[in-house]
Amino acid sequence: MSPKATILVVDDDPDVREVLEEYLVAHGYAVIGAENASAAKTIAAERSIDLALLDINMPGEDGLSLARHLRERYANVAIVMLTSAATVVDRIVGLEMGADDYVPKPFDPRELVARVKSVLRRTSPAGRADLGAAKVRFGRCVLDLAAHRLTDDHGAEVPMSPLEFDLLKALAEHPNRPFSRERILNLNAQRDWDPFDRSVDLRIMRLRRKIEPDPEHPRFIRTLRNEGYIFVPDGA
Repeated sequence: MSPKATILVVDDDPDVREVLEEYLVAHGYAVIGAENASAAKTIAAERSIDLALLDINMPGEDGLSLARHLRERYANVAIVMLTSAATVVDRIVGLEMGADDYVPKPFDPRELVARVKSVLRRTSPAGRADLGAAKVRFGRCVLDLAAHRLTDDHGAEVPMSPLEFDLLKALAEHPNRPFSRERILNLNAQRDWDPFDRSVDLRIMRLRRKIEPDPEHPRFIRTLRNEGYIFVPDGA
């Protein structure tokens, strides 16, 4: 069976790495293990990685810093954070840095594989099915749906995570119509979201920094009180 995708597992605990590697390989994935952030950076620079599983709490450089490094340099690499059940702040920070999902420890390997499949479904070639040649302007950026790219007015690519693409695509498909937080959360149907999850607001904030001429006074992705968000193409 040919590998579905290549997954980088970064955890300082060799037992955790071994369990994850064995389980993911059994499900058809190619897996590379790294014991720390330094080793992970070397691997990412030398190999094509589809998804990185990052433990947050590691000696030396932690998983949050590594997530930022990967997101800045390898925009198409999906990132799933492994967090302790009580570290809500770490989860929020991880999402702010561009992580696509998180799995709390201790975890059921079956749940982890389900999350991996869900994220890869959006980032794999099959998941990025041809959406046509449509290009949608978002403020000072243009979203190319077919190429899965966000570029600024100078043509430079603006890094975005797979979930950020999903959110922009959903907003583009519903211009001038309220888009509730619940609908945004449901873009990732596999996710067991907390009804008070702040990830929607955090992702909107990150997107505004990228597309709005003045993120402090957004004109293109606006907040509608008690309704959610609305994409206003002309910013009027």
